[in-house]
Amino acid sequence: MNGRVLVTGGAGFIGSHIAEAYLADGWEVEIIDDLSRGKERNLPAGACFVRADVRSNDARERIAKGRFDVVNIQAAQIDVRHSVDDPAFDAGINILGLINLLEGAAAGGVRRVVFASSGGVLYGEADTVPTPETAPKMPVSPYGVSKLSGEHYLRTLAALRGFDAVAMRYANVFGPRQDPKSEAGVVSIFVSRLLAGQPLTIFGDGTQTRDYVFVRDVARANLLASTAPLPPPASHDDIGFNVATGTELSVVDLAGAVGRMLGVTPEIAFAEPRAGELSRSSLDTSKARRVLGWAPQHAFDAGLTQLIDWYRQEEMNG
Repeated sequence: MNGRVLVTGGAGFIGSHIAEAYLADGWEVEIIDDLSRGKERNLPAGACFVRADVRSNDARERIAKGRFDVVNIQAAQIDVRHSVDDPAFDAGINILGLINLLEGAAAGGVRRVVFASSGGVLYGEADTVPTPETAPKMPVSPYGVSKLSGEHYLRTLAALRGFDAVAMRYANVFGPRQDPKSEAGVVSIFVSRLLAGQPLTIFGDGTQTRDYVFVRDVARANLLASTAPLPPPASHDDIGFNVATGTELSVVDLAGAVGRMLGVTPEIAFAEPRAGELSRSSLDTSKARRVLGWAPQHAFDAGLTQLIDWYRQEEMNG
């Protein structure tokens, strides 16, 4: 056994895959999730489950008394649009909830905390694409601000309380179990709408790009980040690792790719661009390759096939 790990948000899209990766690697896994977005059917067999809100005393005490080696924090408010409409709600979960968990980790003698950050929002409209971890930080949404603030709390409390800190800066993650009702999951939204024979809505002119990384590659990055040797951070960006492919794909090209995979020609309706969204985003992964020994292993089309197969199975099961 490699040790004990607690995964917050482990009933969610990304968290459940991470919990599975730990289990497959021989870890003892406990999951905390309030099921506000996560689903019980996502919980992997073999993991202990506790239903709790990350802002609660119960969650903090569970970490403090659980004898965990690693705490992996995936629970978050993830909707950029919601953060724009209600920044206080976003901050309550993504900042205050995080601090609550970090204090539990400190009290419990946790060795390392791995935190789900977001490379897609920290850097804003970056001058360099693919963007390295050291690029200036200029988030354009409250969600981006809360993730950047979370990284600073993580690094500072790690130094003050004596645990290791790792921030995983995700690009646009996609794959099985992604909620097509979430604004954060454009790939899943396009798949679900085209399978239902519905038109696609693209905000702006569709030339905006994103970097789409498959969820099982993300899970493997988290596993490696839990045990990789890390030097003491000399600057803030030393704790951060981009988890991405380094490849840009426009929204229009994404729609075309999903359509080709499904054998349909998408009907596209264009709408006004939305505030707080980027025109270009792709991340440089050379640091993760060098320090963690990680590189993405799933091509976009292969990942898309797995997402489509999963979604069709979900439809069959009602």
